[in-house]
Formats: sequence, structure tokens, C-alpha cells
Amino acid sequence: MTDTQIGIVLPQTGVAPGELLTFAREVESLGYRHLLGYDHVVGADPVVHEGWGGAYDVDNTFHEPLTTFAYLAGVTALELITSVLILPQRQTVLVAKQAAQVDLLSGGRLTVGVGVGWNQVEYEALGVDFADRGKRLDEQIELLRRLWTERSVSFSGRFHTVTGAGLAPLPSRSIPVFVGGSSPAALRRAGQTADGWFPLQWLAVRSEPAPAAFRDMPPVEEALAAIAKAAREAGRDRSDIEIHSQARYFGDPQEVFDQVEAWRGHGATRVSVNTLGAEFTTAEEHLAALADIAQQLGLSDRSTTTAKTKEPSS
Repeated sequence: MTDTQIGIVLPQTGVAPGELLTFAREVESLGYRHLLGYDHVVGADPVVHEGWGGAYDVDNTFHEPLTTFAYLAGVTALELITSVLILPQRQTVLVAKQAAQVDLLSGGRLTVGVGVGWNQVEYEALGVDFADRGKRLDEQIELLRRLWTERSVSFSGRFHTVTGAGLAPLPSRSIPVFVGGSSPAALRRAGQTADGWFPLQWLAVRSEPAPAAFRDMPPVEEALAAIAKAAREAGRDRSDIEIHSQARYFGDPQEVFDQVEAWRGHGATRVSVNTLGAEFTTAEEHLAALADIAQQLGLSDRSTTTAKTKEPSS
């Protein structure tokens, strides 16, 4: 069965910036191997946007992932992963520069997960056409990779024109790009161009029903088949595309263990433990839960990066 690296979703909401350094060190000491950071630039004011039903609003805190990772890069050896950076609403060349710098500061520990997002209010605030976000993302991935690997880039596309320009310093490698989402377009993109895929499906979660937006997604097997088909059509091997999923915590470490095992069965190379659903308000609460989960997964008593098999508790 696939060896699976276990990390955590950075609890950007409810954690003060001053606590982040201690939090990252403590997470690493528990045996977790990566930090995964969400991305939202602005939130909508539900008073102005009547009937707002988004997953977050103007009062929810989000630490910007790339600058946060630059802050944390020097204090831990954890891998640093965005999931997902809403790339179409950002300037591609600037993201390439910022990501290259974080990758250099961290010694090559950054993975850039990207997606199209869903918040039209955010797109409007950033001056980007929401309707074109998928086509823009396809072009951005191509341009990012060229900017990370070529001294001088000339590129002419629908959304970008670069004439004989390049980054200095370049990162030491082409930074891995993962794609998030389970729509047909996202699965196609993952198969054709991505180094990895962030699925949104919920597996083995009994204590909490999946939100409505997650219930109509294709089964994991069907999604993987779609990725494999797109990969074949692009002359790629599906086995070269990593899977990075999440295990959601709502109070029961055993349930997290079961989710990790379910994702391992699907070939996940990384799983991030997500404690945001527990609605904790302090770093200490997140850490206490993560310590219990690390023990359940067998992380806290060894320094390797994979979850070992453990018999379910009675």
C-alpha cells in the first residue's frame, strides 16, 4: 500500500500571527511533515451582499499563504503547500517570483497547489474576469513553469505577454504544481498538466455530513479514472500524478485514522489533517487535538514520514 506522508492544514483562522512560529515547531515535533495553507484575499460583507452563503466572509481571518510560508521557512523543516492558491485572480509573473523566493528560502520545500476558486466578490475586488478563470489558469500553469526554468522567457498568450524577461534568482527546480477540484475541467487539468491532484471528496467521515457543495462530486474511483484518461491523452502516466487529500477532524482521532487509511487505499501520497471543523479558537486547542491524532496515527513515537497501520480502538 502507498506510503503516505501526514501533515496538517494550517489553522489560519483563529491563530494570531505571533503564535504561528511556535505552532509550526510543535507540529513538526509531533511527527507531521507538511503545512498546507488556504488562500483567500478578501471576504464578502454579508450585510452588503444580501443572502451571502459562502463558506467564509469578511470577518474570517486568512493569513496570506506565500508570505506566511516565507515567515515559517526558517524555523522548521516542514514542507510548505498551498491548497489552493486561487491563481487566476493573481498576477502570474508576480506569483512566479514570490513562489521562487519561498522555495529558495525553504531549500526547495514549496509545492504550489492552484485552483480557480468560486468567490465572484473576490474576483471583482481583484479586477479579474470570473468567467475566464479556467482558461486563464491553464495558461498560467504553462507560464509559471517556463519562468521557473528559463533564464529569459518570451510568451504570447490570450492573457499574458512576456517578451525576453526572466526571474533572478531562479528556483533550483521547477516547483511542483498541483491542481485542486473535482469538476470535469479540474480533473482534465490534473491529468494533462499537473504534478498532483487535491481531491475535495469526503471519505470515511461519519460524525459530520459533507456540506452540500461536496455531495454531488464524483466518487474517487470515477475521478481517478477521469484523471487517468486525461493523462493518457496527454502522453502521461497516471502513476506520476500524486494525490494529496485531507482527513477531517470533528472530535474523534479514530475517524481521522480511518480517513487516512481510506485515502491510502486510493494511493494518496500525502494526507493533511484538517482540524478547522472543530471550531477551535486557539493554537493550543488545535495542538492538543493534533497530538491525540498523531498518537492515533503512530506519528508521535517515531520520526518517519508515513502513517503506520494501527488496530482501531475499541
